[in-house]
Amino acid sequence: MNIAILHNYYQHRGGEDTVFEAEARLLAERGHRIIPYALCNDDVQNYSALQLARATVYNPATYTALQHLFRSESVDVVHCHNTLPLISPSAYFAANDAGIPVVQTLHNYRLLCPNALFFRNGGVCEDCLGKTFAFPAVQHKCYRGSRTASLAVAGMTAFHRMIGTWDKRVTRYIALTEFAKAKFIEGGLNAEAIVVKPNFVEMDAGVGKGSGNEQGMYAVYLGRLSPEKGIMTALATWKELYASQPQLQLLVIGEGPLEQEAKDYCSAQGLDTVSFLGRKTLQEALEILKEARFLLFPSLLYETFGKAMIEAFACGTPVIASRLGALAEVVEHGKTGFHVEVGNIADIVQRTREMATLPDAKYQQMRHAARMEYEAKYMVEANMRCLEGIYAEIINKK
Repeated sequence: MNIAILHNYYQHRGGEDTVFEAEARLLAERGHRIIPYALCNDDVQNYSALQLARATVYNPATYTALQHLFRSESVDVVHCHNTLPLISPSAYFAANDAGIPVVQTLHNYRLLCPNALFFRNGGVCEDCLGKTFAFPAVQHKCYRGSRTASLAVAGMTAFHRMIGTWDKRVTRYIALTEFAKAKFIEGGLNAEAIVVKPNFVEMDAGVGKGSGNEQGMYAVYLGRLSPEKGIMTALATWKELYASQPQLQLLVIGEGPLEQEAKDYCSAQGLDTVSFLGRKTLQEALEILKEARFLLFPSLLYETFGKAMIEAFACGTPVIASRLGALAEVVEHGKTGFHVEVGNIADIVQRTREMATLPDAKYQQMRHAARMEYEAKYMVEANMRCLEGIYAEIINKK
């Protein structure tokens, strides 16, 4: 197949960027012809606020460029990842006018919530769910802390909802979990247009034993150091654990806006059992995860997926995750890890102690179950076959 894959890169590189690149690379390795079209937010530096708002709703320059690209390259299917702000929904119109079916991966909740996270003031917020126009998001400056920017995104989603873009212009949506699919249906998308295909782990580094490192037993926090991901919750947990579990380290992998605050907190509390490792490659992260006792995933928001969890599963490493949305779906309590109440330090401390002291037979059983979950659902081959099936189905239907 000739597959055009579209993506607007984020200012700070994240999971959506890596999924876009990985799927394009793997599809090419399987013999498909990939036509990538990628923009980045550096391209908006010379835009005025009004120009950016207009481009977010409908970018005529993108429409013209894509119309030419689709026809000159004989594209069979268009797969969109992130279209905000510069690609815009004009990509759907260009594809439709060329008679090409469109797939849109729902990496986040942007169609239902301008900040894409359902998160505000430290917790889940659904104030805009189901509303044609997201007035609360504008009021609270939910997108980039700007009322103007929030107005642009809310206006974009409202306009395209009213003219039927989401229903008529996209052939198939890909949700990453059943929870995310249900949330999009609740927000107004057609249930029959949504299929579930989870993310995958591109590299299989093999299974470890959770035996720790030269300093002893450790857990891992892997993700963005930001309020909604729960990094400060993780550190507060380690503060409470310090007296009773001084041998248990926490290795923090990632970067983000709370990095300095997190380091300052550890210094002030004397938490010498916490180490900040910064950004790591996937291979480096997997090597660390292989010997971790568990992954701590204390997110405070509705994750659409939580890729770090299946990276842990690939290594046979159990996960302690918030009992919230898709996280509770991916982790099976008592089998591949434990659920904890969102933001509840006492509950997280209790489960951490339990995981640290599990009898070896029970712990190895949990590691085996985590690896089996990865092999059953999150390996590359099955995932690519699923994606190819989605493409083939909508091409044949056309």
